[in-house]
Amino acid sequence: MYILTDDLPFPPLALAGEDGLLAIGGDLGTERLLLAYRNGIFPWYNEDEPICWWSPNPRFVLFPDELKIHRSMRQVLRSNTFRFTVNRNFSAVILNCMTMHRKHQGGTWISPAMQDAYNRLHEEGHAHSAEAWMDEELVGGLYGIRIGRIFFGESMFSKVGNASKFTFIRYINQLQQEGVQLIDCQVYTSHLESLGARMIPREAFAALLRENIGA
Repeated sequence: MYILTDDLPFPPLALAGEDGLLAIGGDLGTERLLLAYRNGIFPWYNEDEPICWWSPNPRFVLFPDELKIHRSMRQVLRSNTFRFTVNRNFSAVILNCMTMHRKHQGGTWISPAMQDAYNRLHEEGHAHSAEAWMDEELVGGLYGIRIGRIFFGESMFSKVGNASKFTFIRYINQLQQEGVQLIDCQVYTSHLESLGARMIPREAFAALLRENIGA
């Protein structure tokens, strides 16, 4: 197991275990987090554990032009059920992702330290949120990191049916118009698979990072 020191560099992705675990330790400083994302690495750990850094193989991603919008969602998008915004309330989005009860999960992986780190990333212009509102109530949203032409999705929540799907579809459409080429979904979920996400080899993912972020 690779143990990070105070130095920033991560080990080569090929050294990750079969489960995708690459390294442990380090910190959640902005410089280290941005370096991690640029290299296809993300933190994911429980609050009582050391920081764990992952690079799964294969990688779960969505190409914006492969986004699937089913007929029922097209009706939702055409309706006035939800109002869509971007970066209106990042801190509320991550708080809801942190506290939302999820079936078959004992708790959340978003610790107070993670919450603080991503709020800092937002304040510095790296992390972004998208929101769904009913009147003035926040009912759904997502957040992640944008670097170059890649958006690295982190988490989403929904308080009412279709709110997270609505937010995801509207935001992917906007990102595509802004030139984003790939959405990193990190690990498999049936929810995102239904929207068009699929697995690609880690080597292909790393190549896309180099092409759309650069050195």
